[in-house]
Amino acid sequence: MTLRLGDIAPDFEQDSSLGKIKFHEWAGDSWIVLFSHPADFTPVCTTELGLTAKLKPEFDKRHVKAIALSVDPADKHALWIKDIEQTQNTVVGFPIIADSDKSVSSLYDMIHPNQSDTVTVRSLFIIDPKKKIRLMITYPLSTGRNFDEVLRVLDALQLTDEYTVATPGNWNDGDDVIIPLSIQDEAVIKQKYPKGYTAKRPYLRVTPQPNK
Repeated sequence: MTLRLGDIAPDFEQDSSLGKIKFHEWAGDSWIVLFSHPADFTPVCTTELGLTAKLKPEFDKRHVKAIALSVDPADKHALWIKDIEQTQNTVVGFPIIADSDKSVSSLYDMIHPNQSDTVTVRSLFIIDPKKKIRLMITYPLSTGRNFDEVLRVLDALQLTDEYTVATPGNWNDGDDVIIPLSIQDEAVIKQKYPKGYTAKRPYLRVTPQPNK
């Protein structure tokens, strides 16, 4: 199955470390970070799960739920969580999907045969409260993810959803933003962006970030 930005994230029902998960029902009206791991008890995955657990306060501020996945069974996940909590000095409060039949992995195209026929690559999806896929990032098996980038993109998506703006390259929360080219009428610009703007090029208007 080919998934694209703007598609509705496929629903599923699958076992997890916290019991049976009905994905859309579990997601509710939250933003979701769904991310896959090749296997339990692997060192890179252990660090990633630890980092995600430690980000709970940041995710909570952004109304985000995290949910992980690997193709190992739920009982193995339970043992792995104990190992993560001991080695990473944190508490894993989010579910890990037990995708032993690879049904969710197939639904989300997480198994890439040129990497592995048996385990998932490091796929990551950001899904909004309307269940639309807003971001997809795929890392190889050998490379851990940058979770600062996940937070940065969440901030950008939530800001641009609330205000009619775009974010420039390397944007971080608090930086100036860009007025989209679709808005050219000066009266509209003055009304929508009362803080004013700087015209750096005929086609580029930079405005102070709106107040959240």
